[in-house]
Amino acid sequence: MVESGREPGRESGAPFGIAEVTGVSMVPTLLHGDQLFVHYGARLRPGNVAVLRHPLQQDLLIVKRLVERRDAGWWVLGDNPDAEGDSRVFGVVPDQLVLGRVRARYRPVTPGRQRSVGVVVSWLLSSVRPVRSASRASWRLRAR
Repeated sequence: MVESGREPGRESGAPFGIAEVTGVSMVPTLLHGDQLFVHYGARLRPGNVAVLRHPLQQDLLIVKRLVERRDAGWWVLGDNPDAEGDSRVFGVVPDQLVLGRVRARYRPVTPGRQRSVGVVVSWLLSSVRPVRSASRASWRLRAR
């Protein structure tokens, strides 16, 4: 299973948008149901988490970590080594299919949960996190 999302910011020309994660290929960095704050057109570097169009099914958006820049585009991998659906399956992703960099993620408030100040503050402290780039390549991020 791969992550997918909406791309409302691109259609309106806005530089930022929201995407929703479905699947487990980016665990532990991203979990199923996380909402992502995406910076479209941002400068990309190896180690960044990015939203891109699936090279074989371009109506599907996926979220992967950019591992290595190659002549034909980017080699991308999921953070979960047991999940499929990355460059090991479909190869290099062309530059034009890489849409933007994920800047932050948040977990939505549980429906029906009390909305007191304490609950909201607790949610803010535990659910909203920046999505950081990998500072150095680990064995999971080495291009194969």
